[in-house]
Amino acid sequence: MIVAIQKIVILVSLLWIGNVNQTKEMRTTVEGKVTDVKSGEPILLASVAFYRGGVLITGIDTDFDGKFIIIDIQPGTYDVEASYVGYAAQRLTGLVILAGKQNVINFQLSDDAVLLDLGVEIREFRVPLISMDNTTSGSTITSSNIRNLPTKNVNEIQATKAGISSRNGGEVSVRGSRSNETVYFLDGIRVNGNLIPQNETARESYGKINENKFVNVQDESLSTFALDVDRAAYSNVRRFINTGELPPVDAVRIEEMINYFAYDYPAPKDNDILGVTTHLTDCPWNSGLKLLHVGVQSKKLNVVELPFSNLVFLIDVSGSMSSENKLPLVIASMKVLLNQLRSDDRVAIVTYAGRASVALPSTKAAEKQKILDALESLNAGGSTSGAQGIITAYNIALENFIPKGNNRIILATDGDFNVGLSDNAGLEKLIEEKKNSGVFLSVLGYGMGNYQDDKLQILADKGNGNHAYIDDIQEAIKVLGTEFGGTIHTLAKDVKFQIEFNPEKVEFYRLLGYENRMLDKEDFNNDAKDGGELGMGHQMTAIYELVIKGDSEGLLQVDPLKYQTKKKSKSNPFGDELATIKFRYKDPDSSKSKKWEQPIFDQWKGISETNENVRFSTAVAYAGMLLRKLSTLDSRSYDKMLALASTSLGNDEGGYKAEFVELMKAASLLKEKEISSVEANR
Repeated sequence: MIVAIQKIVILVSLLWIGNVNQTKEMRTTVEGKVTDVKSGEPILLASVAFYRGGVLITGIDTDFDGKFIIIDIQPGTYDVEASYVGYAAQRLTGLVILAGKQNVINFQLSDDAVLLDLGVEIREFRVPLISMDNTTSGSTITSSNIRNLPTKNVNEIQATKAGISSRNGGEVSVRGSRSNETVYFLDGIRVNGNLIPQNETARESYGKINENKFVNVQDESLSTFALDVDRAAYSNVRRFINTGELPPVDAVRIEEMINYFAYDYPAPKDNDILGVTTHLTDCPWNSGLKLLHVGVQSKKLNVVELPFSNLVFLIDVSGSMSSENKLPLVIASMKVLLNQLRSDDRVAIVTYAGRASVALPSTKAAEKQKILDALESLNAGGSTSGAQGIITAYNIALENFIPKGNNRIILATDGDFNVGLSDNAGLEKLIEEKKNSGVFLSVLGYGMGNYQDDKLQILADKGNGNHAYIDDIQEAIKVLGTEFGGTIHTLAKDVKFQIEFNPEKVEFYRLLGYENRMLDKEDFNNDAKDGGELGMGHQMTAIYELVIKGDSEGLLQVDPLKYQTKKKSKSNPFGDELATIKFRYKDPDSSKSKKWEQPIFDQWKGISETNENVRFSTAVAYAGMLLRKLSTLDSRSYDKMLALASTSLGNDEGGYKAEFVELMKAASLLKEKEISSVEANR
C-alpha cells in the first residue's frame, strides 16, 4: 500500500540516565520507557534496537506501559535507536553499558505531524462499495486499474485523482503543496516516489551466477563442491513460465532443476548411507563432447527409525505476506507438514512482522487442534524484522532441544526483510553463528513481486538446511508430504563431493550447475569447512561435460604447457579408470567426517542406449542451459531437448516429468516471441 502524506515534521528528544542503581544480583540490564513528549502517554510496541559496529545485537518492543527491559546484555559501547510509526527513528551513538549495573534509557518522542485530508491508496484487494469508518476523503486504485493504465509510474497514477498534479512524472503536488512536502510509505516503510515497477517481478532479487568454465586436467584434476539438493529454482522457473514470462537467467540454477525430479537410482548397499551410479554418454548439445552422469541415492529409513522432531515454524506475517499465494498458502503448507508428524513430535510457532512473537509455545503434535487454531489465527500486517524472528526461533528450538533428535526451524517467507538486520552479509553472519547449535534451518519461499531468492539461498546454505519454493498447494504437498523425510530429516551434514579425473583419459571437464557451491580442493579434507546437507531418501545428480583425450581436435585447444611437461609413462597403471569419485560427510550430531570413494570406469554408451534416468536428467540440464542462454551451446534447439525429454518419462508418479515437457513447450513459444520482439525493434 502506498500512502501520500503531506507536511510531516518529526522531533525526537532523548534522555539518558545511567547507573541509577544496582540489582541485587549485580546483573547487567538496560531498561527504560518510551513516551510521547507532549502528552506523556506511553508508546506501546515502539522498537528499541541495540547496535554494535553497525550490526544489530539485540532489540525489543515496549509493553503496554511503554516500558522495556533487556537482561544480561553484554557490557560495552552501543548505538541505541528508538522508532515508531509516525515518529522519526533516532539513534543515540556511543552509549556505554556498564557491567553489573541497571542502565536506564528513557525516550521522549514528539510528533507535530499534520495529515492531509486527501490520500491516494493503492491496494491489491477490491474497493468496498461503502466505507463506513473513513474519516477523510480518499480514493483507492486497485491493481486491476493499474494494469489498464498506460503508465506504471506511481506519481502519474496519483495524478489521475482530483487534487493531485504531477510534472513530467516526477514532482507531485497535493492540493497546491510543494512537491518536497509529499512523503510516501510502502507497506509502512518510508520510500521515494517512483515506486511501481514496470513488471510484477522487478523487485525480486537473485544471486549472480558465474558459469563454471572448462578446466584443463593438467592444470587441475580435482573438481570439488558441496552437495546440494535444493529444488527451489525449478518451481520458481515454473511460476515465471506459467505467468507468460521467461525467468531471469540468475533464477535458473541448473542443478536445482535436475534435482527436482525423482529418478530410479539404486539404493545404497549394506551399511552405506548413499549409493552412486555413473554413466558416460554423448552430449546432445555438442557432438564433440561426452557427458559423465553421476546419480546419488541416500538411505531411506522407516518412520519408526526416525528421531523425534522438535520443530519451530517461523512464519513471516508482515504486510508483504498478505496476498493469497503467501500467508494463506503458508498456513495450508504447515497443515500438510503437521499431518506427517507423530504424536510425540513437538511444534512451536514464532511469527515476525515489526517484532517477533511466540504464537504457540512448543506443543506436542498430539494436540493437533491447538496447533491448527494457532495457525488459523495468523494475519499479515506491518514491517519485516526477519533477524529478530530468526533469533527468537533459535532460542525456542534450543529451549526444547532433543538430544540426537531432529531439531529444526522451518522458515516460511518471501525473504523481504526491511527492519533491523536485513543485508545479505549480516544475515549470513547471524546464521553462521547459530548453525553449530545443532538446530537445522529449512527455508520455504513464497510469493512473487518482491521474492528475495538470494537471501533465502544464504539462509538455507549457512543454516545447515534446504531451500524450496512453494508456488501452490500441490508443491507444498510434494515438498512437505511426499518428500517429507528428505525435507525435514537430515541423514548427513557437511557433505562434500570430489572427482579426480585421470589425465590419461580426460583432457577437459566442466561441471553443470553448482556454481555457488564450489569448494577449493583443500576444503574436501577440512572438517571445519561447511558442506551441503543430505536428507533421508534424497537424490542428487551431477553432470560433467568432458573432452576425452584424443577427441579435442577443434575443441577447447590450448597450447601445450611449457613448464609442466612430464615424461610419458609406458603403461597406464589405472587401466580403464576414467576418474575416482569421493564423498565426505558427517553424521548429524558429529563434528568428524567419514570418507567414501569408488572408481569410475571408461564405459561409454550412446545417449539412446542409456536408461531413462540419464536421458531425462540430461534433457533437464539442456533446458536449463537454454533458459540461461549459455554461449557454450552448439545446438540451441528446444525441439531437440523436448524430443529427448518426451521419450524418457519412465516412472512419472505425480506427472511432474510430463508437466516439464509442457512447460518447456511454453518456454519455447515465449522464446520465439522474445526473438520476434527483438527483431521488430531493430
